[in-house]
Amino acid sequence: MKNFLPLLFIGFLTLVHAQQPDSYFVRTNAFLKENVEKGRVDYSSIKANPATLKELLSQAKEIGVSKSDAKIYQAFWINTYNLLVIDGIVENYPLKSPLDVPGFFDTKKHDVGGEKITLNDIENKLLRANFPKEARFHFVLVCAGLGCPPIIASAYMPEMLDTQLEQQTVKALNDSDFIRVDNNKVSVSQIFEWYKSDFEQHGGIVDFINMYRKSKLPEKSKISYYPYDWTLNEVE
Repeated sequence: MKNFLPLLFIGFLTLVHAQQPDSYFVRTNAFLKENVEKGRVDYSSIKANPATLKELLSQAKEIGVSKSDAKIYQAFWINTYNLLVIDGIVENYPLKSPLDVPGFFDTKKHDVGGEKITLNDIENKLLRANFPKEARFHFVLVCAGLGCPPIIASAYMPEMLDTQLEQQTVKALNDSDFIRVDNNKVSVSQIFEWYKSDFEQHGGIVDFINMYRKSKLPEKSKISYYPYDWTLNEVE
């Protein structure tokens, strides 16, 4: 019997490791439910009691996800991106914008998911590069600025991910503050300018937006880009 003990122990560790993403998603969901209100984050409350956020990121440090399980992989990195953004704001709070912190997106490295990576790496190398046809990422990765689509008060779950990506994209592209229409003149977020290639593979910006709009944009819409609002998305 003793010869089987090491194998049993290894199996137990494997099982625990396999359960980690599930626990992480559930705990992230509870954290966001408590600290997000109407698309804004209660940074002040988190600053006063950061233990849960730190525990979540400590857990994320040990979780390994594979691209072969695409929904788990995507949900893990979307949630982790959003939590790291919140953590970066809390560490420097109070502040008026994430851009007040030098290197917030492109220099500071985070130890998560077995990687030492920047926020831009998560977005561009782990998500966009691995899933180049998924332009809906841009409506769920929240950069702490009001120019971003709003953060939701729940975690992205693997089994619900496609529905959640769809819901958030529809919500953003039907928001008159996000897509500003004046007859055939359409002013859109700079997200569409910065990541133009992601939307061109779906036929172009207008075609992509019309996939999700209830009131379609004119075929010959004249597209312009309004300045991105980097004002902090904190609870008022």
